[in-house]
Amino acid sequence: MSFFQFDELAATPLVKEPFEHLVLPGFVTPEGLEAIARDFPKIDQGGSFPLDSLTYGSAFREMSEELLGSGTRGAFAEKFGMDLTGRPATLTVRGQTRQKDGQVHTDGASKLITVLVYLNTNWGADGGRLRLLNSNNIDDYFAEIAPQAGTLIAFRCRDNAWHGHKPFVGERRSIQLNWVMHEAAARNNIWRHRVSAFAKKVSSLAGLK
Repeated sequence: MSFFQFDELAATPLVKEPFEHLVLPGFVTPEGLEAIARDFPKIDQGGSFPLDSLTYGSAFREMSEELLGSGTRGAFAEKFGMDLTGRPATLTVRGQTRQKDGQVHTDGASKLITVLVYLNTNWGADGGRLRLLNSNNIDDYFAEIAPQAGTLIAFRCRDNAWHGHKPFVGERRSIQLNWVMHEAAARNNIWRHRVSAFAKKVSSLAGLK
């Protein structure tokens, strides 16, 4: 079974300005959402976590493998008109958002495409809604997207691809997939998240003493 509706992705137009992007509610199938919610890793701290730092069920593992697979690579390569052959992919997971998260930024220069898949039900908060921006001003936005379960946001990583969100503290589940320039960039990205995850774990254990 596929967790994702790639036919809907193919039919969704790519918006070219101010940077290439698309938004697709319902990218995750209803059956996929149910299975992923059941097997989502328990994350009680903020920040992004690489897969190998988490414990999760079989459906979440299968979903991750599909995202990192050649079919997904091909679908996004075609959509963005990019040759992703030989470009490594990285995948990280978020479960909680902190007050400091969501600051306006562009993704690193080594990243080619960012894909965000949201997994939150009945999002009602004003904060935590991703804004795609015309500039580095959080209020200068041309789109605001609630992190609702199954919603996909994908964009080309350019130096004007500003994005961020208003503060929100609490559970905010998301998966981030990136294709990057080369293996060194992939290793550096995952290493950075591994170090951060380890530090959070040590800090959490210290707090229990």
